[in-house]
Amino acid sequence: MAKRFGKLLGIDPWLINPMFSQCGEVNFAEGLGIEALRSNVDALLTKIKRKYKEYGINEKPFVVVKADNGTYGMGIMTVRDVSDLDQLNRKTRNKMSVIKDGQVVSDVIIQEGVLTNERMNDAVAEPVVYMMDRYVVGGFYRVHAERGVDENLNAPGASFVPLAFAETPHLPQPGMKPGASVPNRFYMYGVIGRLAMLAASYELESTDPEAEVYD
Repeated sequence: MAKRFGKLLGIDPWLINPMFSQCGEVNFAEGLGIEALRSNVDALLTKIKRKYKEYGINEKPFVVVKADNGTYGMGIMTVRDVSDLDQLNRKTRNKMSVIKDGQVVSDVIIQEGVLTNERMNDAVAEPVVYMMDRYVVGGFYRVHAERGVDENLNAPGASFVPLAFAETPHLPQPGMKPGASVPNRFYMYGVIGRLAMLAASYELESTDPEAEVYD
């Protein structure tokens, strides 16, 4: 969906759809599959570096490794360099081995990390969009004063602030030249949310076309 949308607007789909990969047969507790994980992380970091160079982004790329069976904020770690995987301490291994309800982690997703540049009262904040059917109905900011711009905010200590989609001071001003007004980022969040919902609907249709039929 990102590729089709990007072609429609003439933009690089990477700007709205970060890169990712997957890695299976990993056992953090016993240190098995770490070499394969290391290889996948290295490959993704290399791709991100190329994009950063292309767009003149002067930041250090990073990836987020997370359990591929629902994290609930658990089983997540940030990797800035492949050497980080060679020095996993016992606490990190334990955190990545078992998540909620005792689920053992064996498959992970490796996601391109995106810096969280928004702030609420000087604390790092990220937007969460709520949808019903195909409509954006609102959202909130997840805020964490003790986390950095490259860390997971879904952790103890997080707070939540309503995200006002209906009323915003960032609407384009009448009479202004296109692009001259402050961008309405709330609208942009909604566009990305709708794209994600559309992609999810295609996936659901291909994997469970009778999803709306209840026994």
